[in-house]
Order: sequence, then structure tokens, then C-alpha cells
Amino acid sequence: MMKKMIAVAFLSMALSACESSTTENENTNAGPKPGATTQAPATPAATPEVNSSGTTQFKAGDKVKVNSNGTTATATVVSIDEKAGKATVRIDGEKQDKTVSIADIAKQ
Repeated sequence: MMKKMIAVAFLSMALSACESSTTENENTNAGPKPGATTQAPATPAATPEVNSSGTTQFKAGDKVKVNSNGTTATATVVSIDEKAGKATVRIDGEKQDKTVSIADIAKQ
């Protein structure tokens, strides 16, 4: 009998924890919830790699300057991945391609 009472109590607590209804105290707050605050849309910063339509200005074969390891090097764009915000470039004088952030690239 004691096991049944414990099982019923456990199940009732588990079910009440899963309920998604709100209490009356939560409904009395007239102000917005902290997670639902609205913020002014951020103005996009003027960057050299983004034009007004939102697409990158770079394409494969473009000569660019790349910030790499604290230095600026001349490179050629191999490919652009706009979704990831990355570009594959080949730095002049190197044999291997390098993947860098589009923000680290500037037009020559």
C-alpha cells in the first residue's frame, strides 16, 4: 500500500512539472518579460566586403589583402562561403590555400 502511495505522489509531481499553463500571478504583470524586450535594430557597419545588397563584393580570382597572423598579405580569392562567412584564399608565395573570415579580407 505504501509503494502505491509513493508511486501516485511521484507521478502527480512529474505531471505537474510538465504542465505548461501559467498561474494567475504571472498574468498580472503588465510589463514585458525580460526575454521579450524589443531592441532597436542595429545599423549595419560599413565594411569594405559587403555592398548595399548584403552580398559580398568578392568573387573567385579577385586580388585582395588578407590579415593573417597580425600581418597583411596579398592573396587571391579561391572561393567564398557566404553562409559561413569564410573565404578560401591563396596567399602569394605560398602553395597551400588558407580559409579566413570574410572580415579579414579587404580589396586592394
